[in-house]
Amino acid sequence: MKPFLTANWRYLAMLNYIVDPAVVEPLVPLGTEIDYENGETFVSVVGFLFLDTRVLGLPIPLHRDFEEVNLRFYARRKSADTWRRGVVFVRELVPRRAIALIARAFYGERYFNLPMKHNIKHVDSKLTVEYCWRRGKQWEFLKMSASGEPQPISAGSHAEFITEHYWGYTCLRDGCSEYRVEHPRWKIWTATSFEFIDDVASVYGEQFAETLGQPPRSAFIADGSPITVQRREVLLL
Repeated sequence: MKPFLTANWRYLAMLNYIVDPAVVEPLVPLGTEIDYENGETFVSVVGFLFLDTRVLGLPIPLHRDFEEVNLRFYARRKSADTWRRGVVFVRELVPRRAIALIARAFYGERYFNLPMKHNIKHVDSKLTVEYCWRRGKQWEFLKMSASGEPQPISAGSHAEFITEHYWGYTCLRDGCSEYRVEHPRWKIWTATSFEFIDDVASVYGEQFAETLGQPPRSAFIADGSPITVQRREVLLL
């Protein structure tokens, strides 16, 4: 069976904040639970490039290459004798209406379309990535800089917790949906600087304003890779 979607995800700018579990608890899909790292849970603002996107193996004209910026947190579900570790999206911003419609219809994800643009400079050992979205006349953005070569992610590290979640979970009325995202292990640059300018309450909800107004626990850029998103499975409880 063909996967639902294939693409390349590149230059993933990841800004990670410790969050009070009570903030995300109402958004946890039935059948899953919050995933903790050393007693703490996180939300991440992630901006990246979707490249060479194909749905059921077919490219969609004018919708192959685009930006995405999302806010997500981390959940897990027990399957047999193992834990499936995944992410739950609070909101995902993309520039194309058709992308948002497909994602909402087939996966129930909280996609929203806005004008977007990006600026990536990777020259020698210097890297700057910037993802921008416009609401009304105002441009908001996530920007990071790094230098050197990307490094392997250490086993058991904080970066491994953030990046090594290979399942997606979405709330349904009587349960949740589950889908697998497959990709090789990434390498990362630790950010030397970052900026995040956004009206958090308007875009993601007032409950996240305090969290995203605090200094993040970490900021890094993942190099990315080809990815495969499998068809979702509806889990009724």
